[in-house]
Parts: sequence; structure tokens; C-alpha cells
Amino acid sequence: MRIVAGRWGGRRLISPKGAATRPTADRVREALFSILGGFVQDARVLDLFAGSGALGLEALSRGAATATFVDSAPDSVRAVKANLEALGAEAEVRRSDALRFLRTATGETRQYDLVLLDPPYRLAERLGRELSDALPAVLAPSALVICESDHRAPLPLDLPLKDERRYGDTLIRIHDPR
Repeated sequence: MRIVAGRWGGRRLISPKGAATRPTADRVREALFSILGGFVQDARVLDLFAGSGALGLEALSRGAATATFVDSAPDSVRAVKANLEALGAEAEVRRSDALRFLRTATGETRQYDLVLLDPPYRLAERLGRELSDALPAVLAPSALVICESDHRAPLPLDLPLKDERRYGDTLIRIHDPR
């Protein structure tokens, strides 16, 4: 796995060991960030269910201003920190359940321009309602929410859908809550 483009294009990333993490394929990240284009520039990014951090790191490589990486698994947090260190990048990394983090971020009045959601596929259906309720409080006025899921079990977010693309078994949905 590698960073596809931007200032760190071609640099390799590590991912947590085991089957619990399913890193986003290079070609899917390339397609997604091609769709997003200049929207990423100077964005404040939240990478929930970060895993290796590949999505948020791709955003930083392409000009995002800041990124916050959130994952509840210790191996994922270690992988994100190792990837940041290898790239010489700085970002906030939090070990937390996604919903708990969103409640805390709401209290801190944090705002994000781009939220990247890639929950474990087995949890996607269960998390839809709670994420739909919690996300609006942390979204900047022109924010986009990107969801990655298995096309057979999409993450059911109750946010306006702007675009949807399928890459093999992977489904990418772009929500525009405006």
C-alpha cells in the first residue's frame, strides 16, 4: 500500500496486522481523490475508523490543512503514528470509539470539511443511525462525508447523497449535507 499522489506520492504505508483492518485499495483512493479534486486543498479532515490512516494521509499529501485520525484498535493507532513518523507529518491521532469521539468533538465545537468513514463492514449497518445523528454537529458548512463500504452492505447514512461509485466489491458514497 502506498500514497498515490501529492507531496508523498509513491511512499509506502504500513497497515495493522490481521484481518480486522481492510486498507482501501490504491486504485479506489486514486479514484476517490480524483473525484474530490481541489476540495481537499486546505481542508480540515477527520478520518474515522482510520485503520492505517491511508485515506487521511492521502488527503494530507494532496494539500489538506489538518487531519485527525480516530480508531479504537491499538494496532491501528500504532500504524497511523508510524506512518505519520515515516512521512515526517504531524496530525492528531486519537484512540477512541468513533461515536465517543464525535460526542467529545461536538463539546469542543470542532468542525471538519471532509469526513472519511470506513467502518468495519460487519458494523456498517448498525452504525448508520448513530453516525447520522452525531456527524452534523462536527461538519463545517460546506463539508463532505465520504463513506466506504462493501457494496452488499452499504453504510446507511441519513445524509443527502451527492455521488455513488462502485469499484469491485467496494462502494464509495459521497454525502453533501448542505
